[in-house]
Amino acid sequence: MTRELAAAGYSAVPQGSEVRSELRAADLHPESTDLLDIKLAADSADASGRAAVAPLLQALGRVATRHGLTQDAQSESREGIRFTYSHAGLATHTVHIHLIGGSGSQESSTGAAAGQARLAIILDDLGNDRTVADAVFALGYPLTISVLPNRPHSVDIAEAAHRRGYQVMLHLPMESVGNGKPESQELRPGMSAREVSALVNGFLRAVPDVAGVNNHQGSQSTADAALMAELMPVLRDRKLFYIDSRTTAATVAYDTARKAGVRAAFRNVPFLDDVAEISAVSKQLQRAIRDAQEKGGAVAIGHPHPATLTALREVLPQAKSQGVRLVFASDLVR
Repeated sequence: MTRELAAAGYSAVPQGSEVRSELRAADLHPESTDLLDIKLAADSADASGRAAVAPLLQALGRVATRHGLTQDAQSESREGIRFTYSHAGLATHTVHIHLIGGSGSQESSTGAAAGQARLAIILDDLGNDRTVADAVFALGYPLTISVLPNRPHSVDIAEAAHRRGYQVMLHLPMESVGNGKPESQELRPGMSAREVSALVNGFLRAVPDVAGVNNHQGSQSTADAALMAELMPVLRDRKLFYIDSRTTAATVAYDTARKAGVRAAFRNVPFLDDVAEISAVSKQLQRAIRDAQEKGGAVAIGHPHPATLTALREVLPQAKSQGVRLVFASDLVR
């Protein structure tokens, strides 16, 4: 198993990385484990570095699952990421991932790595179906997962995504124009600061490991300057970034976030799957790649429809060859 884990890790790391394994487990010492020590070459140790962690964790996870191993909770520190695999309640492997400098490229003033554009893809509306989330995880790309609160699988999907190296966001319910399908709880114009804080903090407790927030629906709410002014201090105090999904041209959410000192970005390419057909989503993805090339960075939003996942699987391999690097949403906030 240890050799298989090492081989899987080696196949998933960028050039310049190191993978070392040690067979240290001994019957006389039940607490001992084999060791997998990985020095992962990445541009940085922040979210950009975490984008390189995702495919590594997924490759290791496939081997672990095949052998009936379960992953314990990750711990993160300046020394990197550490976790253990266990079997029948006994720890078998300790995995330590260090992020080290890769090519040494520096960020340009536009935020793109030198000579390379960046594309962040957010998949919204997760939380209802764990099998759908597993299909997203199987893609093996550094995607940002936005989870609706208080759904049957909100907690386990968010925890599993974070454990596998994905970035997790809260998909924050907000009132839309017309509000044909209102959520039972959502941000609405007219709410007081106390009501906004209580609702958002409750949602954050319902979706663990959140790094940022984007709006679910919200064409009414994001256009309301007073409501957005009440929301942004809550996010700032929690050190969360905000992505404006731009469900309306009248939105003031991004500008309000920036004025409040919240790191923010907005969807700046068309939604990927307004037409949930493989050919249509593929065209939108190719357009997002082109827009990332032209702008230096692009934020795209889609949903985990079968057509979207198929299109991602088919089109994303083209991004690297076209000079576009997939990153997390937090890499494109400012």
